[in-house]
Amino acid sequence: MPKPKIVVLTGAGMSAESGLKTFRDADGLWEGHDVMEVASPQGFARNPELVLEFYNQRRRQLLEVSPNQGHLALAELEAQFDVSIVTQNIDNLHEQAGSTHVVHLHGELFKVRSSRDENHILEWKKDLVLGDTDPHGHQLRPHIVWFGEMVPLLQTAAQITQQADILIIVGTSMQVYPAASLIHYVDRHTPIYFIDPRPTVRASDFGNLTIIPKTAVAGVPPLVEQLFSTFS
Repeated sequence: MPKPKIVVLTGAGMSAESGLKTFRDADGLWEGHDVMEVASPQGFARNPELVLEFYNQRRRQLLEVSPNQGHLALAELEAQFDVSIVTQNIDNLHEQAGSTHVVHLHGELFKVRSSRDENHILEWKKDLVLGDTDPHGHQLRPHIVWFGEMVPLLQTAAQITQQADILIIVGTSMQVYPAASLIHYVDRHTPIYFIDPRPTVRASDFGNLTIIPKTAVAGVPPLVEQLFSTFS
């Protein structure tokens, strides 16, 4: 008998309790920088050094943090369920925790790619500076989906979400498109668990939605225990 399929959608709140901040937070990295300066192709063209250093700062920070109890609990689900995680986060904390099927909608901080050849992708954990190039001399850039760029894995994420027997949403407002559209790919009878201390959806908007108004660390482990008990 196949394992039940659990799909997990995660956002910035998933990693916040590991100590990672985002540039959208009021107290986030490089407060005062307009997001289009550091996360758009136009910003990179205008001031590549600024953009590269912005992501260098984030890369250094990621090297100093660890998965939290929410990440670890989601990884434990694989013992009894077929689990896929679709994350808006560019960190690798899900993988560090032990999750084996993770789709990064917005790219990965520990990877870089050629500014000309999007298929030339390298693992990268050190600083990225001007002069770091691909074999053809083209500058390397962060392997991040910037504002105004296509989200290449969105269709893959939609196909995964359609397969869900259970959908878990953690630490994301589900207000930012196109990622927010994924919730509409599940069957209307599919149980949905929404874990966020400030939930932005209403249970009445969906047929089978349970809102858990907690952080990832407080909300995910009890839900995982509940699922293990229900399906044991």
